[in-house]
Amino acid sequence: MSNRIKREFEQKKEPVRLNKFLSESGICSRREADRLIESGKVTVDGRQAMTGMRVSPGQVVKVGNKRVSRGDEMVVLAVNKPAGIVCTEERRERNSIVRFLNYPIRVTYAGRLDKDSRGLLLMTNNGDIINKMMRARNQHEKEYKVTVDKAITPDFLEKMSSGVPILDTVTRPCDVKKLGKYTFSIILTQGLNRQIRRMCEALGYQVKDLVRTRIMNIELGRIKEGEYRKLTDRELDGLYEQIKDRQGSIYGR
Repeated sequence: MSNRIKREFEQKKEPVRLNKFLSESGICSRREADRLIESGKVTVDGRQAMTGMRVSPGQVVKVGNKRVSRGDEMVVLAVNKPAGIVCTEERRERNSIVRFLNYPIRVTYAGRLDKDSRGLLLMTNNGDIINKMMRARNQHEKEYKVTVDKAITPDFLEKMSSGVPILDTVTRPCDVKKLGKYTFSIILTQGLNRQIRRMCEALGYQVKDLVRTRIMNIELGRIKEGEYRKLTDRELDGLYEQIKDRQGSIYGR
C-alpha cells in the first residue's frame, strides 16, 4: 500500500480538463462544472474559461471570486474496513482507522462503522461532503449483508422491514431480503448507533457478521479487506448528485 501511495504523490502534475480539475477540487460535479463554465462564471488566468479546455499547474482558476488551487485537491477514498478497526480520530486508540490507513494527507471518515463491523467506509479530506452525507434528512441509502445466529423467518423479515422499536424510537421502514438460511441484506436510510445489531437483538437474534456493501452509489466491489481505492470520476459525479443542494454545488454557491 505504501509504495502505491508514494507513486501517486511522486507523479508529476500534468494538464487536466477544467471540469475534472473543478470536480477533484471539491467544487462541484463535472456536469455542473460544465454549466458553470458555459455560464461564464469560471476564469483561468483572468480570462473567461472555455468548455473542454485544459489547465496546467500554476494557472489561476477562479469560480466567481473564489480561487481554486491544486493544493485544494480533494481526496475521496473507498476503504474496506476490517473488523477490529475503530472509526475514531483519537490518537491514543492504537486501532483507529486513521492510524490503520496511514494516508499521507489528513482524511477522515464520512459515516461510521462500529468496531465489530467491516466493509465499505468512505474517507475524505472534504468536510462539506462529510456534512452533507451526515444529514439524516437526506435519507442516503446504505446497504449491508448480515449473518445472524438463527434461521431467518418470514416474521423476522416483516418486522425488520416495517420498523423496530430501539433507542426510544422506531426505525424507518427499510428494504430487507433473505439471502440464505442465516443471511439477509438490508438497506437503511438512517444511521442510529449500532442500528442493525440493536434491531436484530430486539427480535431475538444475534449478529455474527455485518458487512457494509454500498453507500449511495458507491459499492464495495472487489476492494480487498484492509485496502482502499480512490473514487472514479463517475462515482464522484454520482455522489455529488445525491448530496448537492438546490444550487448544485456542495458549497451552496
